[in-house]
Amino acid sequence: MDKFEKIISQYRMIYDHHTHTVWSHGKGTIEDNVREASIRGLRSIAITDHGPGHLTYGIKMNKLGEMRAEIAALKEKYPSVEVLLGVEANTIRRKPYLDVSPEEGKQFDILLAGYHFGILGAGMVTNYMNTRTGMFDGDYSKLKVKNTAMIVDALYYNEDAGNHISILTHPGDKGPFDIQDIARACQDTGTLIEINDKHHHLTVEEIQIASVFDVNFVISSDAHMPKKVGSFEGPFRRALEAGLDPERIVNLEKI
Repeated sequence: MDKFEKIISQYRMIYDHHTHTVWSHGKGTIEDNVREASIRGLRSIAITDHGPGHLTYGIKMNKLGEMRAEIAALKEKYPSVEVLLGVEANTIRRKPYLDVSPEEGKQFDILLAGYHFGILGAGMVTNYMNTRTGMFDGDYSKLKVKNTAMIVDALYYNEDAGNHISILTHPGDKGPFDIQDIARACQDTGTLIEINDKHHHLTVEEIQIASVFDVNFVISSDAHMPKKVGSFEGPFRRALEAGLDPERIVNLEKI
């Protein structure tokens, strides 16, 4: 057991506020995720399927009533677990900078936001990526500026509009971004920065950059299958490798 493994064994996750279900492109039902949260002893779980702007698997806003009714029934069946109906909105490059408007945001208990492929108006970065190495080729400095502006605009605009983004999901994933500028905006808006289990962002280096600012972090499973709900060990190890104080990770508790 190395030093990080020993520290990890002394903590547990108390809530997982980024999970997906069959309502977008997850593999399990809402109950499957809630059941797993109950088994793992989580106090709270959020169902945060992809925003409606995704071209192939965004949620249908007219289905929210069905989702909320299902959640209401599950709260009685699993009383030890708080169940939130949320959404992982997609960032876009025009107002309101999310595919969930401030008016629509009121229909959710929690709002997450992140950059994804397959969104009209978000821009694409695949032409810059070397599929063999996974790295970005050529001069993508202008793209980095545009990508970063999209995230920063989404944070500030929606905060001012009363559509507070609780968690910025996997910043740095799927393209070049300036983590320093993004962390500064999260500091100003009180937005949690996610260290994601499904994706490798924040990376160790990105955590170090972001941690200079007065921000807190949250670990999310980003579970697309029920068995991944509550997974935190990998992201926690990255945080420890970056030298981050575990006290700044809001959903971990020392055993």
